[in-house]
Amino acid sequence: MSVLTVRDVPEDQIRVLKTRAAQAGKSLQAYMQELIARETTKPTMADMAAQLEREAAAEYTTADVLAAIDEGRGGR
Repeated sequence: MSVLTVRDVPEDQIRVLKTRAAQAGKSLQAYMQELIARETTKPTMADMAAQLEREAAAEYTTADVLAAIDEGRGGR
């Protein structure tokens, strides 16, 4: 695993991060690792736009729509 150093972080931002980490019951290191992991797994706007373009280009039948609705209702 690599080491990451962030310099020149304002003290007020450090205080906020430490407070949030404590509220989450985590060390600052664990909190920051979770924040980085969460941020790096989110799709980018370009990824989301490409997905929307693919979905918009797809041809859906009424049966496809009804099946998706039934699938969504099954999780309730």
